[in-house]
Amino acid sequence: MSIKSISIPVSLLCLVLLLFARTSAQENVAPIPSLREQNAIQQEWLKIRLERVLPALMREHNVQMWIVPMREYNEDPVFSSLVSATTFSARRRTIFVFFDRGREKGVERLALGGSSQGGLYAAYRDTTLKNAELWGEGQWKLLSKLVEERDPETISVNISFTHAFSDGMSAGEWEQLQRALGPKFSKRVIRADRLPLDFIAIRAPEMLPTYKVMMKTAHAIIEQAFSNSVITPGKTTTQDVVWWMRQKVQQLGMTTWFQPTVDIQRRGKDLPDNPDPVIQRGDVLHCDFGITAMRLNTDTQHMGYVLREGETDVPSGIKTALSRSNRLQDIVQNAMKVGRTGNQILAQSLDEMKANGIEGSVYSHPIGEHGHGAGTLIGLWDRQMGVPGRGDVPVLQNTWYSVELQASSPVPEWDNQVVRSAQEEDVVVGTDGSVQWILKRQTEFHLIR
Repeated sequence: MSIKSISIPVSLLCLVLLLFARTSAQENVAPIPSLREQNAIQQEWLKIRLERVLPALMREHNVQMWIVPMREYNEDPVFSSLVSATTFSARRRTIFVFFDRGREKGVERLALGGSSQGGLYAAYRDTTLKNAELWGEGQWKLLSKLVEERDPETISVNISFTHAFSDGMSAGEWEQLQRALGPKFSKRVIRADRLPLDFIAIRAPEMLPTYKVMMKTAHAIIEQAFSNSVITPGKTTTQDVVWWMRQKVQQLGMTTWFQPTVDIQRRGKDLPDNPDPVIQRGDVLHCDFGITAMRLNTDTQHMGYVLREGETDVPSGIKTALSRSNRLQDIVQNAMKVGRTGNQILAQSLDEMKANGIEGSVYSHPIGEHGHGAGTLIGLWDRQMGVPGRGDVPVLQNTWYSVELQASSPVPEWDNQVVRSAQEEDVVVGTDGSVQWILKRQTEFHLIR
């Protein structure tokens, strides 16, 4: 589905680009805006998505009312997509209600408990209730009144056997909700799995400039990590590099959504049982790295090579491994079309991979508000036949994906030992359905001299 674009104030866009662009001359790593500035930007993103994305999705999935109840520290997965950056958890109990009054009046957004999220919700109150009742049975009485007043034809709740992002209703909240709705409205409850799934998945186009600079930062950190400023062959270990990356991210005011990894392939050696090998000349390096900022996540895998004494470039056989994974990236990118499911994209990609004589595998995923995000799965590393259910969702416009895969190639210079080139880069599926690299992909090895 498509969403209409509304403009973030130019001053905010200029601010984020300016602050992100203040790079260190030595490290080419961008800091992020102050927390106060981040909040203003994220509030605009939230407004766009609530006003443009949500109404279209509710109508597409035949939902007139969407009820999302939760309690503090047991939040629904959709919670962070519905609230301001200054809201970290539900307050005691928070019940969000969305009611579609039609195209002219739009979707009513109501909050029972919690705040108005900077004026984006109407706080629904009943002054006849005692204060103590507001956090107990009284909230459900208030919800009953609200539902009775609006008399929705369909009521969607977040219960799903297939998608974790659509399964945020806890058993306790579900039982209490049923009592609050009563037999009349309980009969109107539906489980529109795709409503929370798609709402989390869809990114506003106005978010892309910020994400692109986050990608530049991630690439810059990897480039420095895989250089002589961090690695001294014969001395530095893989865990030295991992913790350097973690520390660098922390210094920049960001965090990671998973522990980075750095691993080695070495001629004539099998190193899987060594958790922290010393990096030596002639090693092929690989990293998996993602950063988190402003409720957004990146995911990147790059390859590096440590030159031997006398070498000025990567051996041609090892270069071929990277070029084959680049070709597989092309195949997956070309197969990604709006409306196709992840399983269809996977099947086409694997067929073309084999036709091109490439040995490899594809395990790509959505990304954005979560590292392994909401949307369709294009394979899993151990499910190359497809993923029933989770891979049957179609690709949507205005979504982001991590194209993650690997190609394995015998290297003549290593007596035909197989070298695995694993790569991961993020793409955007645009409003026009085009699939583009958000920044760029790696086509040459990072070199340690």
